Parts: sequence; structure tokens; C-alpha cells
Amino acid sequence: MAKKKERVPKYGTVMRKDHQYYRTRIMDADGKRVDLYAETCEELYQKELEARRRIEEAIFRRDNPTVAEYCEKWLLMQSAKVSTATLRGYTSKINNYIVKPLGHMYMSDVTADDIRVALVPVSKKSEGMYNTVNMLFKCIFYSAERSQLLDYNPSAGISAKGGKPTKKKEALTDEQTKRLLETTKGLPPYVFIMIGLYSGLRREEILALQWNCVYLDAPTPYISVRRAWRTEHNRPVISSVLKTEAAKRDIPIPKCLVECLREAKATSISDYVIADSKGQPLSYSQFHRVWQYVVVRSTKERTYYKYVNGESIKYTVTPTLGGHQKNNPKIVYSLDFEVTPHQLRHTYITNLLYAGVDPKTVQYLAGHENSKTTMDIYAKVKYNKPEELLGVINAAFNH
Repeated sequence: MAKKKERVPKYGTVMRKDHQYYRTRIMDADGKRVDLYAETCEELYQKELEARRRIEEAIFRRDNPTVAEYCEKWLLMQSAKVSTATLRGYTSKINNYIVKPLGHMYMSDVTADDIRVALVPVSKKSEGMYNTVNMLFKCIFYSAERSQLLDYNPSAGISAKGGKPTKKKEALTDEQTKRLLETTKGLPPYVFIMIGLYSGLRREEILALQWNCVYLDAPTPYISVRRAWRTEHNRPVISSVLKTEAAKRDIPIPKCLVECLREAKATSISDYVIADSKGQPLSYSQFHRVWQYVVVRSTKERTYYKYVNGESIKYTVTPTLGGHQKNNPKIVYSLDFEVTPHQLRHTYITNLLYAGVDPKTVQYLAGHENSKTTMDIYAKVKYNKPEELLGVINAAFNH
């Protein structure tokens, strides 16, 4: 059967640069008028068909974006509200755990089962990772629902529980604290550790701390928290934007920290309390190297790779307490416990609660915006000591 011949419309003509063209006008996806020109009606007709096809596709894409397209738009909207570091974390997780499995699908086609299947690999990760990816799924699909791109939200019924529970970090004991300070005395991380243990500052607050916020000669010596350290592409960025409004605080400091900071200030060449050899704030990689002075002195099991005859060989070393590092005998394995920068802060808060400081004061000193964070630590400290609760229990059931 012969193919039906297309009926080419009759277009009007216009003169452009002393040359006659056929012209037609159409509305684009945004409602703006677009002029199309060609030397023949047949050519102009093909141009019009192609333009209308692209406009229909653009309108369809706008009203029916793929998961990848909408995730890109959602991240762009978030960039005005969150820090660069947070946005970078969101982007990585969205690309790996949302776009990778579902990016090709239209938002309107995604079902709750699709999301559950996408979350299966994440459930094998840490509880924190699972919670973040789950939160991102919900935020993205709630946003699409509010924009009326979806008739229903498939993420609404997804369970918030999943992932491998992370081991809770315990506060350092008095003995561990003493050994940590003896081990790091005279080493680059010592001042950082002292500030963490005896003022409870967050890592980003310590690394942004300047001497003009350290009042050693005041009647009551104190540290004023006014700046935060972050990194972009491994470069330090010091900002007056703190984690929360509650992070802005003035913290009285004990005599041991005052003396430590006096010694550090006497030899400092920088405006920053913690600085590199040029007096500049540390980059991320520089801080990582500083903390390695602690890590290499612990008995934590280590995994190494060596190339032998072009083949990568994995082997594990388990240091023994009191032993010396093979390649550097000056390094003694003196820490039989793990310690992280955040543990210093946790130890400070725990010690305040052990000393009987009321939770509201601890909340201020720690810079906690939400009292629940403080009370969770308080409850663990107070109610994990049966010997102190025995009198309360006896009194309650004495009748």
C-alpha cells in the first residue's frame, strides 16, 4: 500500500537581508513565541515538526522527570540552604544509592517496592548511612509530591530502621586519659587533645580557634567559641557560621588547660591556636596526619599491602602493648584503646555529669541545641551505676 503523502501547509513569506523566506511561529515549552524560517515550505514543515516534538518532550520531561533529573534539581534547591560539605555528602549518597539503581525511571513510575529494593545494599552499611539515605529518599519524594509531580508518595511507608548498629563510643576513663596525655606530650596533637578534654569543643571549633578568643588573663579564664573550621577540596575554610546557634558560647577553662595554652601561645607564630608551620589553619589532610601520631601509638590491628613480583600481598599486624614499631623504634605502642577526636568531647561532657553539674549547664557548655542530646548522655551516666541507685530502689520498696 502506497504511503500517504504528507500535506504541507502553505506558509507566509518574509524578506530577510534581501532574501525571501517562509516563516511560521510556534510557542515553546515556556510559552514564549519562537520564529522558524526556511527557504522552502517542505523544509519549514520538517523544522516545525522537529521543533514541536522537542517542545512536547520538554513539557513531558518537566512534568514527568526521571529520578536522576529530579535529584539533580533537588540538590540545586538544597545548595542555597546547606553547607558545601553537607551538599557534597548528599550528592555522593544520592548518586550511589538513589540515582544508580533508580535514575533511569520516571518519578511517577517509582513504587515503594522499588525503593525497598534500592535500600537493600544500604542495609548492609552502617545504621547512620542507612538513616541518611532513607532521609534523602523521603525528602526527594516529598518534594516531588508537593510540586504535584506525583499522585502519591512511594517513600511514605518505608521503614526508618535499618543498617548495622554502630558501636557507641565510650568516654575515656581517668586512666586512659592520663595515658593518652603522657603518650602525646610534646607531639603535634597534644594541644588539640587538651582543648578537647578540658573545654569540650568540637573538632571544627578547635581548628578554627584563634588566640583573640582565648582569654587567659581574665579573672575567670575562658574560651569564646565564635568560628568553625570546614574544608573545601582539602583547603581550610574558617567561617563565623557555627553548627547551631547554641554553639556560640563562652567556656570557662581549668588551670591545667590555661597553663597548656600559655606555653603554646609563647611559641606560636600564628593567629590560630592549632596551625601549620606557616601559621595557617590546617587542611583536612594535615589534620589527618596530626591525628596519626595517636593512631600509630595504639595497639589497633593494622592491614598493609605490599607488592611482591608485581602482585599486591595483604598482611595484618597486631601490635603488642609496650612494643616498638619495627620501622621506627622510637614509637612505642602505649595505647591499648581506640580514641577519636569526638571522644575527647564526649569525655568532657561525661566528666561534667559525673561531677554533678546539672544537665542544663552541661547543655550550654557543650553547645547542644537540643536538650535530648544532653539528656541521653546524662541518662546513660546516671542510670548505668547500680551502686548509686540501690538506695533509691530500697527507699521505693521499703513499705
